[in-house]
Amino acid sequence: MRAMLRTLFSPNPPKLSPVELRLFKQAERVLQSEDDELPSSPCISVCRMAEKTGLCEGCFRTLDEITGWGHRAPEAKRDVWRLIAQRLQARTQA
Repeated sequence: MRAMLRTLFSPNPPKLSPVELRLFKQAERVLQSEDDELPSSPCISVCRMAEKTGLCEGCFRTLDEITGWGHRAPEAKRDVWRLIAQRLQARTQA
């Protein structure tokens, strides 16, 4: 797990907007946390779904991930954060 996190988060990904970079850093904090704390929502109140990707332009979640957030267990929420980090990293490689 730690090796995957190092791959995801080092070095800081280029080509991200300040908002995307903030979301990426939040994902890093959530995923590196070792306590049982309930992960915070990635929502930043920019709620627009991109037709091309099917992802929210603010938090990079799918509609299913957004609507199911409140019912997910903490580990499932961390899984969504992991997907967000991977999606943001993929943007830097495009």
